[in-house]
Formats: sequence, C-alpha cells, structure tokens
Amino acid sequence: MKLAAPLPRSFYERNTVVVARKLLGKLLVKRSDDGVIIGKIVEDEAYGGRDDPASHAYRGETPRNKVMFGKPGLSYIYFVYGNHYCINATTEREGVPGAILIRAVEIVDGLQLARKNRPAKSVVELANGPGKLTKALGITKVHNELDLTTSTGLFICKPERDASFEVIASKRIGIKAGSEKPWRFYMEGNKFVSRYGAKRDTP
Repeated sequence: MKLAAPLPRSFYERNTVVVARKLLGKLLVKRSDDGVIIGKIVEDEAYGGRDDPASHAYRGETPRNKVMFGKPGLSYIYFVYGNHYCINATTEREGVPGAILIRAVEIVDGLQLARKNRPAKSVVELANGPGKLTKALGITKVHNELDLTTSTGLFICKPERDASFEVIASKRIGIKAGSEKPWRFYMEGNKFVSRYGAKRDTP
C-alpha cells in the first residue's frame, strides 16, 4: 500500500476535540522487522488537562504524563489494568496538555501479521478496542514518546483517498469523572467500532 508522509505537527497543534474528529479515517502505521501493519482509525476519545477530571493531566505534570505537556504529535503510551497498553497522540501547543486515545482501528494492511500478534475469533474483534489494537499492531511501552510527525516506525498519515463518513459523538467509555463530556468520536455504521449508542455529532 502506498503511504503518504506522516501528518505534520500543525495537524496536532490544535484544540484536542477538533483533532479527535479529524483523526477519524486517518491511518495508524506500525513498521517493524516483521513487516508493516496499517489500521484505519475508526474510533477515538479526546482528553484535556485541568478542565478534564478524566485526564491523566488533571492534577498537573508527573513523570508518567509529562509527554502530554510536550510537543504536539508525540505518542503517549501507558499500561492499564495490569493487562494492556493504550496509545494516544498528544495535541495542543507545547506546555498545554491534551491527548487523543485511539480506541479502535480497522486493519487495512498487514492482516496476517496482526492476527499473529493477537489471535482473534474474527477480523472484527481483532482491533476493536484500545488494548486489542496495541496488541494487534505490536505497540508497547518502548514506543512511548515517539515523534509521530517524523518517526518511520510508528506514525499516522492520510489515506490515499479520502472517504466520506458521518461522525458520531458520545460520552467516553470506562470513566466516572468527566463522563458527561461527549468527547468520544466514531464512524457511523463502521463494524470495527468497539461500542455503539450515541448521538450524531454537530460540530
């Protein structure tokens, strides 16, 4: 598959919620010695700073979340529930925390390698969740703080052809504080989304 250049830093250096909507349909690319896996982003969630009690940055900067306060367009990867990794892309200008959790992708290339990384009953269940997709793509803590705008091993780019789709907004999943914010976005009708039940997005 022919790939475009990584998205520029200017793409990420904007309001986190705006970037979260724009990130849908883009391609998450993971290269390794084993091969290339490409996933179309079909679902994500926006996380802010002190305005967002669900964010890791809510109480200020720590060694864990410092990447959220750094340059926009970096990878922020952490381990949760003692079970799996999650991948985020940082946003906003440097010094202002923001990140987008990638919740689900549709594998569009490298399917055989993805299934080797994470055996699943069906292709639909292969990467339809934040922990599932990192396992399928082989993303771990070693990929934390990579520059997604320059990295050749892990980056996000535009698809060769843009496809039209409806964006749906809903409350974020698996949180209590800040759950009222409709900052989860996904492609309407896409079978690779982790969960449905939301309202139509009206930007």
